[in-house]
Amino acid sequence: MLEPRQRYPYSSPFTRPPLRLPDGARIIVWPIVNIEDWSIHRPMPRHVSAPPGGQTGAIPDVPNWTWHEYGMRVGIWRLYRELEKLGIKPTLSINAKVCETFPDLARMLFDAGWEFLAHCYEQMSIHAVPDQAQMIAHTLEVLERFTGQRPAGWLGPGRTQKFDTLEHVKAAGFTWFADWVSDDQPFWVQTAHGPIVSMPYSTELNDIPIMVGGHHESHVMLERTKDAFAELYAESAESVRVMALAVHPYISGASHRIRYFREIFAFLNSHPGVVYWNGKQIHDWFVAQQPAP
Repeated sequence: MLEPRQRYPYSSPFTRPPLRLPDGARIIVWPIVNIEDWSIHRPMPRHVSAPPGGQTGAIPDVPNWTWHEYGMRVGIWRLYRELEKLGIKPTLSINAKVCETFPDLARMLFDAGWEFLAHCYEQMSIHAVPDQAQMIAHTLEVLERFTGQRPAGWLGPGRTQKFDTLEHVKAAGFTWFADWVSDDQPFWVQTAHGPIVSMPYSTELNDIPIMVGGHHESHVMLERTKDAFAELYAESAESVRVMALAVHPYISGASHRIRYFREIFAFLNSHPGVVYWNGKQIHDWFVAQQPAP
């Protein structure tokens, strides 16, 4: 099985042929909202509270399960309202099971024009999935039945992969994936079933590492986004960069953080040449400039 570096030749956005945007645009901001389904019958994917009673892996973990549930009942509405005010249609990284457990919410977001990005069936590491091909097929079946559309993009839960995951992803018909955070531009990756595009997702402009992993104050994601944007915006004068911004309703949708989410976009909108694109728009633009090898 191929290791990641065996799937692509080395290149850098500082040396590869420059990418350009139409109409004088300069930088792509890729907003991603992640909504997931956490089974109360397994250990929680993430924790805001210490394991109950000091019992690591205790089931049910009601404190952390309800933290996530808050995001689906309250936080997602705050994010939705802010993005609707701005006219921004983000990518929705969605566990397919959300279409079954929260169908009214999923329908509202689909009808609002949010792009559905396949994000496993429910939130659990790829390493815990006994049959990747079956899980990916089931994910596609549920999403296609719900939306009437077959999603083109894949994001593994927690960005997890095994060495052969991309073979299953490409075989299922996906044209791009977002598990890797190894570039500021899309690039082509080889699989046994043909090339696929790696999209520049983000792990550091992401509220999980900042707020949950790093336990930073609520304003830190705003400050980090400003710093990252300043550098990427300057570099985009030579060749377009993509700045992915990934949030979760139970984190960025919290009452003490939503003001900073709002201020992020106020800051971004103060700069000329910023476009907000979803995954399909980025993929199609990239492929038109850099066809498959």
